[in-house]
Amino acid sequence: MWLLLAVVIVVILFGSVLYKRTFTTKELALTGVMAALSLVAYLFFRVPFYGGSSFHLGNTFTALTALLLDGVSGGLAGAIGLALADILAGDPGYAVTTFVLKFIIGITCGAVAHKVFKLRDLDRHSKGYLLKVIVAGGSGLLLNVITDPFLGYFRNIYIFGQEYTVAQALSKIAGGVTFVNSVASTICVVILYLALRPALERAGLLPKGEKSKPLISF
Repeated sequence: MWLLLAVVIVVILFGSVLYKRTFTTKELALTGVMAALSLVAYLFFRVPFYGGSSFHLGNTFTALTALLLDGVSGGLAGAIGLALADILAGDPGYAVTTFVLKFIIGITCGAVAHKVFKLRDLDRHSKGYLLKVIVAGGSGLLLNVITDPFLGYFRNIYIFGQEYTVAQALSKIAGGVTFVNSVASTICVVILYLALRPALERAGLLPKGEKSKPLISF
């Protein structure tokens, strides 16, 4: 577990240099923990299905990180954790598309949560708050229902060398499995976010909303 966290932190730091995204120590630690939880959820609690698909809740922590921190952190947590999970599970051919797909989930959830709904500025007891959390958490996960089979189709053809008809059939199966995973993960994300946000805010582990930032006077 500690080795995994070290790898995650190194990759995040490297990515932050490339994209000029600075992470605080707390953000770095929380992202690393979420990446580790993604890996554990997939590697030890998945239910394999036909054609390389599997039922799992690994995506939960991608979306959850995006809601708690931001889209980049969520994308990195899921991309690193689940790509490593593919490699450790003996499926390195899936790792490349997994990295891309999970990053898309994180970026989408983060954009909806913090750019559209401004979740950090919303009172937890305000009207419509629960619905916004559901939509934000489910946005990237449900988008994955489309992107996963789409990228999987090309992966199966150009990486695995499968026939077009076989790749198409497996993509349809993957779409159904991904939909089930997405619905289950959305439910888990909402429950965990509602439970964790107050505690993490009290501990000072979450970024402050725009309304909480001090105004700069000249």
